[in-house]
Amino acid sequence: MSGFTVHPLLDTGTVTVSDVLCRGDCRHRSAEECARATHLVFPYRGLYLRHVGGEQSVADANHVLCFNADEGYQVSHPVSGGDASLVLSVAPGLLSELAPADLLHRHDEPGFNTQSLRIDPRAQALVALLRHSLRHRAIEPLEAESLGLTLLCRSLGPRTRHASSATRARSRLVDRVKVLLAGDLGRRWSLAEIAAEIGGSPVYLTQVFQQVEGMPLHRYHLRLRLARALDLVAGCEDMSALAQDLGFSSHSHFSAAFRQVHGRTPSAFRRAALAKSA
Repeated sequence: MSGFTVHPLLDTGTVTVSDVLCRGDCRHRSAEECARATHLVFPYRGLYLRHVGGEQSVADANHVLCFNADEGYQVSHPVSGGDASLVLSVAPGLLSELAPADLLHRHDEPGFNTQSLRIDPRAQALVALLRHSLRHRAIEPLEAESLGLTLLCRSLGPRTRHASSATRARSRLVDRVKVLLAGDLGRRWSLAEIAAEIGGSPVYLTQVFQQVEGMPLHRYHLRLRLARALDLVAGCEDMSALAQDLGFSSHSHFSAAFRQVHGRTPSAFRRAALAKSA
């Protein structure tokens, strides 16, 4: 597929994992594409929009996108710089067994009845841990399979997933905020600045964002920045520079925020991801 680079990381027949990098050349809607198999896509870098019929889903590191076999879709890239995602698929019988019934419909094989779900920081950390450990050959296939199934269950579990029930107009307004944040991830935004860019009052934007995403805007932005840290930390030798690039006031501020959300410091996460590669 033009503009994509696919790095296969694992294929056991039960669980398949790939790292997919996209240049993001197409700013407007692409020609229609079609998934060959049902799978989950976990964006971990950049942002793009996925269009299925009249529905639009923002693909950023706070979400998992659900792709169904033989379902047509289009993508667009409103933010420059391309994007990257971890792609996870499991055998159809296993998907039927592990995924909650309310998320699936059944034709010839199980498929998802939703386009996108928001995931929690634990799922984001699992994405990074699985990708880093496979890329650095720091994990055995059996352990990687188990980690992939844990990621699937975590992302689709009713206690951790979030699907919005807001109107399309409000969802599209929030999508514009997400695109704005992704365009300058390390910027220290204020509500007034966001409102000036998007239109509307800061109070209204805060209320709508909370309704659509189920969390405050500032927390959503923080999770995006920390997800970018999860992406970069395995190859990072200068945590202070990384903290500055992501808009944190200091290394200690970055480390404290990372630990509060992910339960360990960035350095500790890096050691865990690369533990077996030495």
